[in-house]
Amino acid sequence: MSDEKDTVENIETAEASVDESQIQSESQTEENTTASETVVEDELSVLKNELEEQKNKYLRLFAEFDNFKKRNAKERLELFKTAGQEVIRELLPVLDDFHRAAKAYEGDNNAENYASGLKLIQEKFQKTLQNKGLKAIESVGKDFNVEQHEAIAEVPAPSEELKGKIIDEVESGYTLNDTIIRYAKVVVGK
Repeated sequence: MSDEKDTVENIETAEASVDESQIQSESQTEENTTASETVVEDELSVLKNELEEQKNKYLRLFAEFDNFKKRNAKERLELFKTAGQEVIRELLPVLDDFHRAAKAYEGDNNAENYASGLKLIQEKFQKTLQNKGLKAIESVGKDFNVEQHEAIAEVPAPSEELKGKIIDEVESGYTLNDTIIRYAKVVVGK
């Protein structure tokens, strides 16, 4: 019986040690689970913070770009306004010359003086526009070029060498700083 008693005690001791090891194992599992949950929560919170920071940076950058576009558009409008004022300011002396010529003509009615005065004013006007970058396109006697000329009529050429060339210019063409702003309207010989 003592053997049986020893066996029962051994079994009870073994069961107790198994229960203790299971409890320790479960406790360690719970601790590991809790620890890993804490790590995951920490990583998640770090990622959320980083995401929030990136969102803020993006919003600031977007707002800055939007402000840049608005500022640029405003500056362009101001530039167009001031560029027009500058040209008008330079043309005002020519307008004053026209007024003086009209007054002078009313006083003496001398057509010859008036015509020579108008010719001087025209030259001054052309020089003012040339200083701003305006140039007339030379056309008469040159080959027809569709990139500079607009043919409004074709007439028989008076001579063989004028075939395909410009015989007459109805309206002058102009370039402003080497960009065509108006094509020359011409008559071409055929």
